[in-house]
Amino acid sequence: MRRGNLKVRLLIGLAIVAFAYLRKCSQQTENPYTGKTQSISLTPQQEIAIGLQQAPSMAQQHGGLYPDDRYQQVVDQVGQKLVTNSIAKQSGYQYDFHLLRDERAINAFALPGGQIFITYALFSRLTDGNGRLSEDMLAGVLGHEIGHVLGKHSNERITDANFWKLLTMGASVGADLGELANGIGQQTLLKNGRGDELESDELGVRLMVEAGYNPNYLINVMEILKAAAGPNRVPEFQSTHPDPENRIDKIKTAIKKYYK
Repeated sequence: MRRGNLKVRLLIGLAIVAFAYLRKCSQQTENPYTGKTQSISLTPQQEIAIGLQQAPSMAQQHGGLYPDDRYQQVVDQVGQKLVTNSIAKQSGYQYDFHLLRDERAINAFALPGGQIFITYALFSRLTDGNGRLSEDMLAGVLGHEIGHVLGKHSNERITDANFWKLLTMGASVGADLGELANGIGQQTLLKNGRGDELESDELGVRLMVEAGYNPNYLINVMEILKAAAGPNRVPEFQSTHPDPENRIDKIKTAIKKYYK
């Protein structure tokens, strides 16, 4: 009787695993901006809705929006110039650019659908030799984040996470392999996260060139990130982000490709 129950559990588990793989295969599509085949489960409208829903809470986590409207206007102008003069205009996403009050965390990030954020801590460091704001460097940061949106990286992560949840469920039913399946899923997501950053760097270079900005300034941004991390920065293999030095090499390759 016990052997029969085990056999039933195994068959159910295998059926769930098979369904997970078939579902993921059916979600594969080619990204028109990267040429990469991805598993995508959200429509652009759903991505936009998720981004708009999460934007207020993300801003709150960083102390809200920066109170000086003059700086916000600069962020808006550079961001919209990147969108209206590049391939990003074709995407149909709703791009909004937010300057956050946070003066400690040197960061910028994007939510699905076009909600893009930069902290004042990073914004204030994007200066030329005379201490004035460099719009080209700002364009490098925002272009990279637009790249995440065009690359549908959040969409892909959500789809992958749901796949691994379903796969873990099937493994848990069929045998005591749930923890192993979950571990494999986390490793896969970590690896893809590094690839996303490099892909967004290349897209950022392309957007900068199309919008009339000098992409070499994205290298300056990487130098800022490298200096901010200090000599004891986390090794690349322990982080979801590539080491700034490796990113610079990839950016130089992209500049040769697009900046002629």
